[in-house]
Order: sequence, then structure tokens, then C-alpha cells
Amino acid sequence: MSQPNHPTPAGTEALSKAVSWSDPARGKLFNQWLAALAPAHGLLTDSVSIASADASFRRYLRVQSASGATYIIMDAPPDKEDCHPFVHVQKLLHQARVLSPEVLAWDEPHGFMLITDFGDQTLIGLLNPEQPAAAHPWYLNAVDTLIDWQNASRPGQLPEYNDALLRRELHLFPDWYLGRYRQATLSDKQQATLARTFDAIIANNLAAPSVFVHRDYMTRNLMVAEDRSLAVLDFQDAVYGPVTYDIASLLRDAFISWDEDFVIDITVRYWEKARRAGILGAGSATGWGADFGDFYRAVDWMALQRHLKVAGIFARLTLRDGKPKYLADTPRFIAYIRQTAGRYRELTPLLRLVDEIEGSEPAYGFAYGRM
Repeated sequence: MSQPNHPTPAGTEALSKAVSWSDPARGKLFNQWLAALAPAHGLLTDSVSIASADASFRRYLRVQSASGATYIIMDAPPDKEDCHPFVHVQKLLHQARVLSPEVLAWDEPHGFMLITDFGDQTLIGLLNPEQPAAAHPWYLNAVDTLIDWQNASRPGQLPEYNDALLRRELHLFPDWYLGRYRQATLSDKQQATLARTFDAIIANNLAAPSVFVHRDYMTRNLMVAEDRSLAVLDFQDAVYGPVTYDIASLLRDAFISWDEDFVIDITVRYWEKARRAGILGAGSATGWGADFGDFYRAVDWMALQRHLKVAGIFARLTLRDGKPKYLADTPRFIAYIRQTAGRYRELTPLLRLVDEIEGSEPAYGFAYGRM
């Protein structure tokens, strides 16, 4: 691996013109690494450009090659991002025959990684909530990909999505969304309401069978490959936990919403495939999730945990990390929270709490009434 005291190879100065570096020393390390890597992959070192960034401290660069192919470079400062989970989960996805970026080179000490490029076409870019019929086959494709991922599940490979982690995520909502963003000071009664609600959510979620969980399985993290298959991105936070999580994430998306009849239709199709694959429990005919109504309720409760968590994360991204664009989608999550809380009697206190803070009218879901 290149070291910072090595001379910069000739011709690498152009890289700094294409991509800016807040830390010049890190930029120099990058130039050295890429120049050393270029001959093996035919990389054109003066073609580096910004590809994208995400909600973490990672960013992604794109580099062209002499053959016309392009590659992605992950820039993940090791003092802020750990690339080991990315490498490990990518191997699990490969074993599951799920398309995902292949790691071609990794400068482990400095956090630079060369990976395969699936282009710029995300699945969300092909979807229109006003045209559910056109979206339907894409979602079936996403369901099939998810089934392949879950079907490869085995314990001991990923961190457990346990009580402690679920609870830590839920507390992002009162800590960051309510407390810091809404600047609400909760009364003892409201704090007790959240404590009881969180206990109920966690108990419901942990009752589900455990599988590999991507943890952000949504249309913005699915790339459309040239053959129209789907490639999975942003998988480094994968865990072993409730089977309901990824289907909830897919259909209660952070960035696009669908009418509930569409959500139910796709959820039914997932449920049928997961039962046939034995993913929902032993035998699946009489085990957990044998009844679709019960399964849909479990997905609702799992989605609620995610919505509360993400509302907190989006507030934190704005207030702590200076990334306000995410907060624009927070109303979608508050609407999800209110819809689900309006559907189940046990969640009525949560609905009232949210309505008090948001100044909104009570919301009731239609699919299963007040259960």
C-alpha cells in the first residue's frame, strides 16, 4: 500500500483538479493509490469524477478505463467508516447469487476501494407513483431478489438485530426528531407512552423468524443492470433479524410512496414466495406467518420501527451532519407513523402524542380498521 511519504507518481496531479479533497494529504494518498492501480485495470487516472455521496461519510467516485468500461471508487475515511462489513456482506450476497458490486481492489489502511460499476440507473428513477402497473414487474423483480438473499440466511454471519439494537434505533425518534428538531420537551406521561410503545414494537418484531436483513432495501439502493436485473447497493449495515424488515423497507420507501392496494398486492406476492421457500418458518403452512393478515400486521409493526428510526436519522443528518436535504422527506415518515398508529388500538397513545406535537388530525388506516 502507498504511504504518504512516497513521491507522487508523474501524471497524477490532474486527479486533484477533477475531485476536491478537504484533506490534501488524503488526496495525495488517493493519487498514489490510483496511479499504482491503473495499469492492472487500464484506468484513465485523469477521468475521475464524483459519482454520488450517501448519508454517511462515504462518497463514490467514477473512473473510466481505456476499454470504455467504468469503475466506482469508494472513498471511506477509515477513522469515520469501517469497510470490513461491506466486504463481508458482499461475499454473502455473492454466495446468495444476488448481483452486487464486486470488490476489485482495496486499500484497507486508507479506505479506498475499486468496485464494479452498474451505471446511474437506479430503480426509483424508473418509477412513477401515478403508474403502478408499470412499476409492478419491477417490484416483483425486487421481491425475487430479496427472496434469494433471505434464502441464503444462516446465523452467526451477521450482527444480531436484537432488543438492544432495535431499542437504540427507536430512541433516535425522541432524541433527535422530537427533542432536537421539534424542540419538544416530553412530559412524564408522554415519556411513559413512548416506553410502552417501544416495548410493544420490539416484542412484535422479535417474534418474527430471523433472516439476513439488508436494512435499507429500497428502490434507491437497487440499480438496474444492462440485462434489466437488479443489483443491490448500500448493504454494509446488514444484520441477522426479523424477516419482515426488508419487505417493509421496500414498500414503505423513504423516497417514494404507493397506494395501499399496491403495497398489499406486492406484500401478498412476497408472502406467497417466502412461504414456498420456507423462509417464514418451519413448514410455513402452520408456522409463523401462515395467515396473511397476521403477516401484514407484523410488517406494519416492523415498518413502524423503521419510520420512527428514520425520522430521527433524518433530523440528525440535518442538525449534526449538515445534510438538510433528507429532512424534506420526513413528512412521508410522519404520515407512515400516523397511518400505522391509527390502525391498531395498542398504538392509539402514540398517535395522540404525534398529533399533539405535529398539530395534525387523527389518522386511521383502512386495511384492517382499529385492530
